[in-house]
Amino acid sequence: SVIVLLLLLRTARFSQEPADQSVVLGQRVVLSCVVFNYSGIVQWTKDGLALGIGEDLRAWPRYRVLRLVDVGQYNLEISAAELSDDSLYECQATEAALRSRRAKLTVLIPPDEPVIEGAPEILLTAGAPYNMSCVSRGAKPASVIEWQKDGLPIEGAFSTTEVLPDRKRVTTRSYLPISPVDTDTGKNFTCVATNLAVPMGKRATITLNVHHPPLVTLSIEPRSVLEGERVTFTCQATANPPIMSYKWAKGGVVIQGARESVFVTKADHSFFTEPVSCQVFNAVGSTNVSILVDVHFGPILVVEPKPVTVDVDSDVTLNCKWAGNPPLTLTWTKKGSSMVLSNNNQLYLKSVSQADAGQYVCKAIVPRIGVGETEVTLTVNGPPIISSEPVQYAVRGERGEVKCYIASTPPPDKIVWAWKENVWEKEKGTLSERYTVEQSKLTTQGSAVLSTLTINNIMESDFQSTYNCTAWNSFGPGTMIITLEETGEDMCLHVHIYNTSK
Repeated sequence: SVIVLLLLLRTARFSQEPADQSVVLGQRVVLSCVVFNYSGIVQWTKDGLALGIGEDLRAWPRYRVLRLVDVGQYNLEISAAELSDDSLYECQATEAALRSRRAKLTVLIPPDEPVIEGAPEILLTAGAPYNMSCVSRGAKPASVIEWQKDGLPIEGAFSTTEVLPDRKRVTTRSYLPISPVDTDTGKNFTCVATNLAVPMGKRATITLNVHHPPLVTLSIEPRSVLEGERVTFTCQATANPPIMSYKWAKGGVVIQGARESVFVTKADHSFFTEPVSCQVFNAVGSTNVSILVDVHFGPILVVEPKPVTVDVDSDVTLNCKWAGNPPLTLTWTKKGSSMVLSNNNQLYLKSVSQADAGQYVCKAIVPRIGVGETEVTLTVNGPPIISSEPVQYAVRGERGEVKCYIASTPPPDKIVWAWKENVWEKEKGTLSERYTVEQSKLTTQGSAVLSTLTINNIMESDFQSTYNCTAWNSFGPGTMIITLEETGEDMCLHVHIYNTSK
């Protein structure tokens, strides 16, 4: 019989050895061990320490050997697994000197319920960056934390881990950087912590309450108005926390007494260029929104043209600017002429002559609204221009006059009459009693002068003479030869009418 036993022992072997396994904390696990051709003592070791012999291991109340001798089964059952069970296990057939492979039993520990800092509701400010924090404690293996926003995955988080003193459990912290916007109020952020013990994960949720300055929409009714009509401005705003006050301004100037969300007024042309603004306040800050009114108005002179004086042959630019809505049409003409010289704000005249001097009209037309015009004077400096009649008339024996009309810019420095043996210059020389010279300014002609040579008791010789009227200014002389012809009292008189002041 001894020989038979030795033969049996010699052929004993493991037909099933324990394998590495994982078990969730608190659950039951069985490590397999089946010895073929063996009926001796079988025991288990934990991290090299023998657990004992028999089915019930008194020192290990949660451990039990499930023995079926007929088939050589010596399975180790562990109930309600604990962290201390996380070890290496070995099955030994001592009388056959057989030792199984070492099997690693890994105890999986679900994390504690995750915690989001600030839950259940956190107060944030729009635009201020914030790191949302979720902590998952005591997991084995370490938790993987993912984030959701209103149930949809969100990326961008980063994590840190901390091994606990038992050197087996791990705490994970996940940070999700966010930059909240005003529309995030009421949004739910959820962190989901998973590991092998809880594949479906554990969740924590936080709700955002985002404070932000007012969101403002400024509208106007009606959108287009005629000058003088009423217009209503409506300032629609939402805010968190609630709106505290309104402030209205026009062109940057506060409108006193306007403190509600609606402002009603009459629109004038200034509303077309000076925006109306609504500023809404809450505890976080304020928002300012502005709008221009489409006011239809007739021409308004923005830049009034200034009189211009230039020398002859100079280039000239006359400026004139009108405002109007709808867009206006602008024309430049010379007074007394219908020829359009320009349709721009500027009228450019090249190398002007004395004939270009005069009044220019800048006219603006706003379709269906109105018309405006203004005038500007162009003065051209040059030699005197004498425009008297070359033939004048007198009655023998009566008093006669020879008139010399002098247009001069600048005014004439000197006027000289010469006839027969006579020469007259202002404030120089003397004349016989029969001749006198008078100067008078033409009040309607600027610097124009009327010089009149008066001859008493007209004689035959006066009709036979020529009369030279010459005027000088800084640009040179102007001259005219005038003849005097006899006329009877019953003959038609050639008359020039001048408005003069002496």
